[in-house]
Amino acid sequence: MLQTNESTFDILAEAISEGVIIVDENQTIVATNTAAEEMFNYDKGTLKGQPLNILIPQQYRGNHGGHFKSFLHKSEKRKMGRGRDIYGVRKCGSSFPVEAGLSPFEIYGKTFVMALVMDITIRKKAEQELKHWATIFDESLNEIFIFDAASLKFVDVNRGAQKNIGYSLDELKELTPVDIKPNYNEPQFLELIEPLLQQIEEKLQFETVHQRKDGSTYPVEVHLQLSTLGDHPVFVAIIVDITERKNYTEKLEKTVTKRTEQLTEALAKEKDLNELKTKFLSLVSHEFKTPLSGILTSTTLIGKYTKEEQQEKRDKHLATIKNKVKYLDNILNDFLSVERLESGKVKYKFTTFPLSKVINEVIYDANMLLKDGQRIKYPQDIDEHIIDFDEKILELVLTNLIRNAIKYSGEHTEIDLQVVFENDLLTFHIIDEGIGIPEKEQQFIFNRYFRAENALLDQGTGIGLNIVKSHLENLGGSITFTSKENQGSTFTVQIPVAKQS
Repeated sequence: MLQTNESTFDILAEAISEGVIIVDENQTIVATNTAAEEMFNYDKGTLKGQPLNILIPQQYRGNHGGHFKSFLHKSEKRKMGRGRDIYGVRKCGSSFPVEAGLSPFEIYGKTFVMALVMDITIRKKAEQELKHWATIFDESLNEIFIFDAASLKFVDVNRGAQKNIGYSLDELKELTPVDIKPNYNEPQFLELIEPLLQQIEEKLQFETVHQRKDGSTYPVEVHLQLSTLGDHPVFVAIIVDITERKNYTEKLEKTVTKRTEQLTEALAKEKDLNELKTKFLSLVSHEFKTPLSGILTSTTLIGKYTKEEQQEKRDKHLATIKNKVKYLDNILNDFLSVERLESGKVKYKFTTFPLSKVINEVIYDANMLLKDGQRIKYPQDIDEHIIDFDEKILELVLTNLIRNAIKYSGEHTEIDLQVVFENDLLTFHIIDEGIGIPEKEQQFIFNRYFRAENALLDQGTGIGLNIVKSHLENLGGSITFTSKENQGSTFTVQIPVAKQS
């Protein structure tokens, strides 16, 4: 009887193009057709008598028994793996996606299940590719509109377009491109797309304006071409919002106009700039040549003082060399400061410190430079003040201004340092009785490398005040001055600080 059953199964199975696998109630394979054996890479007849599990990937075997019993209990035809992906495993161990339809039946008093199995690897790949392209379509940052070539009604619109235009997909399906293009009526738009319909052009590219649901408009660049959806002709429009490009163009035009004006102004100042360049080169040459000459002279003289009792003279020249080298180092530091300021490499560090600490250090160092009879008047009532600022920058500012006051003032003069706190604003006044700044040159005093004519005989690079001004402005402060030639100058520095007592 069993032999008769198997012969019957074989005849039925070979008549079906799909893979056929028939199992009994114990999930033992009792028949297969050639299509199934080829699908799972088994030789003819070798699957008979094997458990069904050999065709199921290891990770799915645990739940399969329960699913099979449930299926037999309900005894209904259905598609296997409803709502989930199912897989088979070949003899070599490789898995592949399958689709299986299950049919229970009875014959000769026994229950069997026939599975019609199809290898859907190609279909799954196509579905994944389709899903991938659908994702690209929906998530594209550009707007994509698809509309019917005959009715012009929108068929599909991606999320980027819906978001920017303000309409939902359902709303857009009731509209046409003419409804969102205020610069076109229907005849004009039909005339525009006619070359595509007649296949005279493969693609159109043009700029226009789109109107959102709220009535606002924005400039766009349209890339339009004819395509098909199934066997139906449609237009695909890729829209680029060119608001930023338009703004940039307008800004560029304004910039060109402004730059032209600046160029005209720069050409007018070219003569002054050339003179300043010559002045700078002369200044740098002088500032390096003078200390280098002093170093060379002292070095030569030291070699002549070889006796022990001449140590004092050697020390004197060594001190001269040290001072000249320090001066050169200060010049180089100034140039490096300029480079850091220009490149934006300066990093400021705010700390909390006593104001008197910085002022004491600055005045202590400045006292070493005082000329005969010169004195610095110490500010009053500052010992109790604690401030939050960049300590090194404050020291640099005060050092530069007080040393300038000493340098450009004569003997038996006073440099007055005044400090005022008012409304979280710290103000310094550095007042000297020096040579002053000629009125015609005061406008250039903070320019880099500039030195007034009455100061050219004194050492200096003309960088210090420029550096001070740059640091102060970076930190929200300011520096101003008043000056009268041969009477003296007053430099005023203001910085924002929160006074803490």
